[in-house]
Amino acid sequence: MKTLNQAFLTGERALFKAHDLQINNSTFADGESPLKESRNVNLKQAIFKWKYPLWYSNHVNVENSIFEEMSRSGIWYTNDIAISNSTLQAPKLFRRASQIALNHVHFSHAEETLWNCTDINIHDVQAAGDYFGMNSQNIKIDGFNLVGNYAFDGAKNVEIHNATLMTKDALWNCENVTVYDSQIIGEYLGWNSKNIRFVNCTIESDQGLCYMDNVTLEHCTLLNTDLAFEYCSHVDADVVSTIDSVKNPISGKIHAKGIGKIIMDDPEIDPSKIVISVDQESRDYHAV
Repeated sequence: MKTLNQAFLTGERALFKAHDLQINNSTFADGESPLKESRNVNLKQAIFKWKYPLWYSNHVNVENSIFEEMSRSGIWYTNDIAISNSTLQAPKLFRRASQIALNHVHFSHAEETLWNCTDINIHDVQAAGDYFGMNSQNIKIDGFNLVGNYAFDGAKNVEIHNATLMTKDALWNCENVTVYDSQIIGEYLGWNSKNIRFVNCTIESDQGLCYMDNVTLEHCTLLNTDLAFEYCSHVDADVVSTIDSVKNPISGKIHAKGIGKIIMDDPEIDPSKIVISVDQESRDYHAV
């Protein structure tokens, strides 16, 4: 493997089709697509300043590096890339890429990042930006802090541990998602999704958890959550807090410490298909 040290690279496609290359302490300045079609490239303490740095690349490792804001749309159609201990300032960084490993990474402008990607492993990552993870599949997350709306819209096969998600309309149109030991804050959580499971999570959501099929909550806390489970089928919810209100669930069972209001005002719903129960100590709560 060849080594490139302290290079200052300019011009379009500066290292086009580079392969079997170790790049250290180098800056990719003005010039689009500097590493397009590259393979077997290791980057350590690199700085990317301009657009489209890693398109159609294979087997890339990036450490202690910086993607500045104008390196936008930076990693598209790339396979097998690992980024660690790095700061990513640019939006739209990942698109239609696969086999992505992110470890101790900070996305400061993560708008439209990780779209239509597959086989993603996220560990100890912070991100800010709307539409993170849209239509991506096979995602494993452990340690994630996100501020930004519409996260993971249309995602499939997602497993999340130890996350804080401050995101309105999170997990819409999703399939096969499990969230463990996490905090989710944001309106309208999970609409139009199926096979969704929350375990030991704290959730605050105005009109959250609606229009879902096969939604499970295990030992979860619902704070300031109203009109929950509207038109949900196959609900299995064990809530260890009170719920402000539940409205028109279709089928399943809901257990909570207490429920402020149970609203069943749709004559097309068969109330015998939904079982709702509260703890004895919550008798001050009532159904209407």
